[in-house]
Order: sequence, then C-alpha cells, then structure tokens
Amino acid sequence: MTNPTLILADTATMLRRDVRHAVRFPMLTISGLIMPVLFLLLFDGVFGHTLRAGLGNTVSGGYINYVLPGILVMTAASVAEATALGVNADMGEGIIARFRTMAIWRPSVLAGQVVGSVARTLITGAAVCFFALALGLSTNGKALDWLAAIGLFVLLSFALSWLTVAFGLLAKTPSGANSLALILVVLPFLSSAFVPTATMPPGVRAFAEYQPFTPIIDTLRGLLTGTPSGQHGLVAVAWCVGIAVVASLWAVKLYNRDSPIAI
Repeated sequence: MTNPTLILADTATMLRRDVRHAVRFPMLTISGLIMPVLFLLLFDGVFGHTLRAGLGNTVSGGYINYVLPGILVMTAASVAEATALGVNADMGEGIIARFRTMAIWRPSVLAGQVVGSVARTLITGAAVCFFALALGLSTNGKALDWLAAIGLFVLLSFALSWLTVAFGLLAKTPSGANSLALILVVLPFLSSAFVPTATMPPGVRAFAEYQPFTPIIDTLRGLLTGTPSGQHGLVAVAWCVGIAVVASLWAVKLYNRDSPIAI
C-alpha cells in the first residue's frame, strides 16, 4: 500500500509542474477565463431583458440572478475543456514515459492536473461572480448557503476535471480531445441554465430535467438566491460523486494502457 505522505508529495510535485505549464502557456488559462465572462455578458446584457420578461413571476430580481448558476457550471466545463487539451498534449511528451518507470504514485501525474484544474476553476468562478455583482446580482443567500454553493462548485469542478482528463487520454489528437470536452460546454444549453425546463417542448424537457447539470444548476440557484431547492441538492451531489468516481477510475485505466485510440 502506498504511503499517504508519498501520495501527497507526488501529487504536489505534479501540481507544481502543472502550474509551470500554465504560466508557460497562458492562452489556455486565459481562454478558460474569458469565455465564461463573455457568456455572462452576452446572456445578461444582450438576451437578458427578453428572457427575463419570459420568466414572469417564476424568478425574483434581474435575469442575472437566474442565469449566474448556469454560467458557473459552464465555467467549470470551460476550464475542464482546457485540461483535456493539456493532458492530451502531455501524453505526447517523452517525460510521461519516464514518469511511468519512476517509483512514484502513478496516478499523481493525473491528480496534479486535476488539482490544478480545480484551482483555476475557483479563480475563474470568482471572476465570474465579481462581474455578476457588477451587473447587479442581488442574493438572499446566507453565509452557509454561499459556503455550500462553493462546496458544490468545487465538487463539480473535481468531477469534470477527472472526466476531461479521461477525454484527453482517450483522444489521439488535441482536436479529438477538444471535441469530446466540448460536449460538457454545450450540455448546459439543454438544461435549466437559461430558461425553466417547464417552458421547453416535451422531448427536450424530459432530457433537460434528467441530465446531470440541471439539478446542479437548480441547487446553486437555490443556495445563491436563498430559495428552497427541494431534493435537487442530494441529486446534484450524487451526480458529482458518481461522475468523479467513474471518471477517475476510467482515467487511471487509460493512463496505464500502452497506446491511445484514435478519435
């Protein structure tokens, strides 16, 4: 059994490596920051008035109160997409073959990138919240509600980071990794991120209500606005934990194989 101290030390070493890569190639980090902010400005500043009118009395306050949770989920997906590209590029470097022969905790190569991805997601999420406040966000959530929202956001980021690490390992090329990870960025559009699922056509509504992002968005919205979210919280946590467990096991299995498959 691997010593927990060595696991932490090896993961910390790989985290430092991930940070140095982020500093050396800042465009992936910058794009992961810019895209969520642009989406926030687009949906609140351009479409917000019309969409808010369509919501009627189903939401209190400005449209920014309704749309922010969906943008936060897109933030986690956008940063995770950059992680998939970084992992895929990593696999083409000779240093990875060297890591596989070293006496280190093998998953640390992946775990370090996941921790780095979660840290970047938190920074980007804080920037999105700052712009949301500047755009007029009003929240009735208490301190404990905000802490719970941050905890769920971290859990979501952790799950999506492991999933996109698996995507990066599965794909043979960066474009393949980007195509797989792009699914996570598009999926919030088919959820309760921008309009209630009750306003959607029956087929789309059924998909939107039972896909993983909808309970996560509804839970974040309830916590930030101080309104009840029913059973959505338990479902949201269950989805995040389930995705994290399955994706991490999948990613480690892919990392231990000899060669990737083409996409």
